[in-house]
Amino acid sequence: MTTRKERLLVVEDEDLARKNLMHILDREGYDVTGVESGEKAVALIKEHPFDLVITDFKMGRVDGLQVLEKSKTFQPGVEVIIITGYATVDLAVKSMKDGAFYYIAKPYKIDQVRKVVSEALIKRRLQLENQQLRDELQRIRPIPALIGKSPAMEKIRETIRQVAPSDTNVLILGESGTGKEIVAKAIHLLSNRQSKRFVAFNCGSFTEELMANELFGHEKGAFTGADREHVGLLEVADGGTVFLDEIGDMPLTMQIKLLRVMQERELMRVGGVTPRQVNVRFLAATHRDLHEDARTGQFRQDLYYRLNVITIHIPPLAERREDIPLLAQRFLARIAGEMQKEVSGIDSEVMELLGQYSWPGNVRELENIVERAVALATKPTIGADQLPDHIRNLTIETYRTAGDAIPTLEEQEKRYIEWVLQKTEGNKTHAAKIMGIDRVSLWRKLKRFGWDDS
Repeated sequence: MTTRKERLLVVEDEDLARKNLMHILDREGYDVTGVESGEKAVALIKEHPFDLVITDFKMGRVDGLQVLEKSKTFQPGVEVIIITGYATVDLAVKSMKDGAFYYIAKPYKIDQVRKVVSEALIKRRLQLENQQLRDELQRIRPIPALIGKSPAMEKIRETIRQVAPSDTNVLILGESGTGKEIVAKAIHLLSNRQSKRFVAFNCGSFTEELMANELFGHEKGAFTGADREHVGLLEVADGGTVFLDEIGDMPLTMQIKLLRVMQERELMRVGGVTPRQVNVRFLAATHRDLHEDARTGQFRQDLYYRLNVITIHIPPLAERREDIPLLAQRFLARIAGEMQKEVSGIDSEVMELLGQYSWPGNVRELENIVERAVALATKPTIGADQLPDHIRNLTIETYRTAGDAIPTLEEQEKRYIEWVLQKTEGNKTHAAKIMGIDRVSLWRKLKRFGWDDS
């Protein structure tokens, strides 16, 4: 597996100390550059990107605090560690206040440096991952709120762009919570009817009588208590778009009335005698197998064929796991803003858990989980502690060791990864996709298990 080496800059005016520190970090697998002065460090930082700067405090004309300041000016995301033999509380407080990741006093232990560097780079990776997600969200913005980079979502977006300008009826299929209304709104917003009303109506939420009244309206005196006329949603949406959610739950008698509106572009209010002209585009959605319902007589075939001119199928979230990070980041940004909380990142462990979960509630469930996490968050980054127990305690049920002994979770995970890599003939990209994680997460696991990831 090829992955970008993290770039480190070591700034130390003592030649031996600089070379020793560079040697230690080079053996950890980092791309290390060393300079002997603050002036040279600032010049490099202006021209070349770094993930981490490790700088001595006491140097010539440009000291460690000035290197820290210039680092944050030219590369705001870079992490900085200050090392000094002149340790004071005031200096430590000032360096951390100015944005240093950590402050280490000399003489230091090698293990301490390794630990602090590793923690700083974890934070840097998280920043880069979140920025990548934000960039991806920006790239796919042309269709508002329709988030995802999976092939399925790319195909849906392309279909929407193609059908939106026409007045063709569209049937949107998918499980509950997959975002069928979002697709319908996207079609409306890209259509020639965007300046008119978009009206959504759930056919499974009303009795037949209430449905007729809400959709078609009624005349004054049509029934007891009808002391004034009521304009139905079909008239309200005249010139615009009507989205009929869960169309499969509409009673057969109402289906006949709806078919007439589609064919004749006119409706009759409850209690009315004069037809009223309406010009609306119909979009419909259902989680049911409408083709089978039409075949068995539970849904009118003529209405089915009228609605099913173009079909858009939204796969469940579990079948497009590569969309989960983008969706989670989008929900995080919106919900944190609404709650006025300074929460902007999602821990990589959390992303791995979200990628492993089965998502029976689809995108809606993901949104609810992110909302819960933001509400419980006490830090800028969402951690596993903010997830519900049933996600946080996910395990991989795979193998047993010899003697039928129950293996540890780490043993299970290690053998499962080994098995998937065997099945994919060492193709790590394919293996990561099967496991529902990204290549970076798989690389981390391989490195943790001490496997060669070349």
